[in-house]
Amino acid sequence: MHSEVVASRSADQRDSSRESRNGTPQLDAVSLAIIQQLQEDGRRPYAAIGKAVGLSEAAVRQRVQKLLDQGVMQIVAVTDPLTVGFRRQAMVGINVEGDVESIADVLTDMSEVEYVVMTAGSFDILAEIVCEDDDHLLDVINKRIRALPGVRSTESFVYMKLKKQTYMWGTR
Repeated sequence: MHSEVVASRSADQRDSSRESRNGTPQLDAVSLAIIQQLQEDGRRPYAAIGKAVGLSEAAVRQRVQKLLDQGVMQIVAVTDPLTVGFRRQAMVGINVEGDVESIADVLTDMSEVEYVVMTAGSFDILAEIVCEDDDHLLDVINKRIRALPGVRSTESFVYMKLKKQTYMWGTR
């Protein structure tokens, strides 16, 4: 019986997030539950998470570190750009001639660009930009993005009011 308890305990403490054939992590129900706990409150103590998911504090700490190391999740403070001095946000659709990925790489290095996705459809790339004001936005679009070799055209969608922004989709 002792060996069954030890085997059960070590199975519970093992990180059962493994990689699939394509290299992406396969997450078990416990790892998903840990992520959900952190999405509700990123500062929730490991002991409280452990109690909720049925693991020890140490096992939760190990799993969280593995999830961070694998790039499955990040734990960050999310701010409202308006409250920290950024008065203008926009989504910019970009059409590219040639290598889309090279333009996407340049955009990811711009500090004002918060989100970059290569798409299929009307635009080759969508980039979310956060700026101090309209002049700053104009400078980024006109002098930095449109000036990139290979950028054929841009279309800007200026945010008037943010109605919903959530990060709870990761475990459904």
